[in-house]
Amino acid sequence: MQERPINAFTVDVEDYFHVAALASAIPRESWSTRESRVERNIERLLALLADRGVRGTFFVLGWVAERSPGLVRRIAASGHEIACHGFSHQLIYHQARDEFREETLRAKRLLEDLIGEAVLGYRAASFSVTSESLWALDTLIDAGFHYDSSIFPIRHDLYGLPGAPPEPNRLRAPSGRTLVEFPMSAARFLGMQVPVSGGGYFRILPFWVTRAGLRQINTRRGLPFTFYLHPWELDPGQPRFKVSALSRFRHYTNLARCEDRLQRLLREFEFTSMREALRLQGLL
Repeated sequence: MQERPINAFTVDVEDYFHVAALASAIPRESWSTRESRVERNIERLLALLADRGVRGTFFVLGWVAERSPGLVRRIAASGHEIACHGFSHQLIYHQARDEFREETLRAKRLLEDLIGEAVLGYRAASFSVTSESLWALDTLIDAGFHYDSSIFPIRHDLYGLPGAPPEPNRLRAPSGRTLVEFPMSAARFLGMQVPVSGGGYFRILPFWVTRAGLRQINTRRGLPFTFYLHPWELDPGQPRFKVSALSRFRHYTNLARCEDRLQRLLREFEFTSMREALRLQGLL
């Protein structure tokens, strides 16, 4: 184990209209008619990372890769790892097993064709590897993935696997085979598991909570953490939709503050790709 753990910086490459919180207002069949903002947001993020000399892992949605192949190539050419975010951003536990297998293979092959190398990592839409969908781990192993980053060891209304190991580990699939898992990160405050991995938690919680939680993981536990972000979280000018109060809160809160917070985070912590962070832990 490293004395000073190097953490994984990750991006879920999807557009604002792919998000589950907005699904009630944006039918899936309308996606192709929507204004795409993912390329401009990714370019801004690539510039921020280049300024800090950070290379991360971009979990690319197959739907985006199919329509913006040049974007995938630019991300890879910038030195970042390309990983798979599935194809259609459906929750795994809402999919039939055959459907999940077919679309996962489709996305993986598409990405590999674009970058000319193997794609090792996978992250499910909305972290939807739960107790109801652990069967998906065997599908990922069959597809040739080396690691997964879909499990959140917390309780949540849409995802979470309470009691799952909080550190990078070898996770046993239902078949008995194992797959490396780099779970999303949670810290303990007053005996409670508090998610501090990024995304909405990064925007909504005070920055000091994220900082304290991540330092706890690095210093007290001596472990690397994983941080994640969506490109639309750097885009306060994105279209607004009428959705429930909870969905508005989750999706739109503090979009205008996210970039400044991200720059602070990049100054205070050391990051690399997920593949490299796992290699340093001796798991890949």
